[in-house]
Amino acid sequence: MPDTTQLDSQLDTRQSETARTQDEPRGCLFALSQPPLMIFLAVIGCLLLMASLHDLLLL
Repeated sequence: MPDTTQLDSQLDTRQSETARTQDEPRGCLFALSQPPLMIFLAVIGCLLLMASLHDLLLL
């Protein structure tokens, strides 16, 4: 007769590992990967670039 206590403990550790990975909070790299935020940052960056080039080249 096989020992089922070891199998049960192995299954429990696998379930707890998957639960730990799902409960982890997502960091700032996940927030930066959102398309609306990247579009907003690109527009702001372009405006700053145009303003700096205007100051450097035309004034």
